[in-house]
Amino acid sequence: MARLILFNKPCGVLSQFTDKGTGDSPRATLSDHVAVPGVYPAGRLDRDSEGLLLLTDDGKLQARIASPRFKTEKTYLVQVEGAPEDAALEALREGITLKDGPTRPARVRRIDPPELWPRTPPVRYRKSVPDCWLEITISEGRNRQVRRMTAHVGHPTLRLVRWRIGEWTLDGLAPGAWRDA
Repeated sequence: MARLILFNKPCGVLSQFTDKGTGDSPRATLSDHVAVPGVYPAGRLDRDSEGLLLLTDDGKLQARIASPRFKTEKTYLVQVEGAPEDAALEALREGITLKDGPTRPARVRRIDPPELWPRTPPVRYRKSVPDCWLEITISEGRNRQVRRMTAHVGHPTLRLVRWRIGEWTLDGLAPGAWRDA
């Protein structure tokens, strides 16, 4: 039977088990948090992003979760710079054209600031620039897609937390913790 692990990836952790970087100091990886042999990430989450990462030992399940052709929905809680107007949100809902082509339409809505754990390092705070939280659901997963989408409409991402992948959520899972699905 396939094993599926839900992991709350903290900011600063690579979505891989080893660091192939060439820097002087090693970077945090999945092996610093998940000591389960034979599982691999089903998709990726940028080093500076947080939240749900699924790990499995089943290659077919991994492909079904990660491949854009299966259109697995992923929901993100996104803190953006500024206060997006309706036109910016509508552009995201209709799909926008990035350098690598048009995106599928996203579901987007403004939300109250969610009750999340403190981020390390903290998000930069600027008294003169407001921010806003959005819930964004996409059904593809290009490299840094949500960040590129919000920047494209003039509201760079300050903090990005993936909350849901398909039927699995981060609910009740502390940063750095994992559980079997």
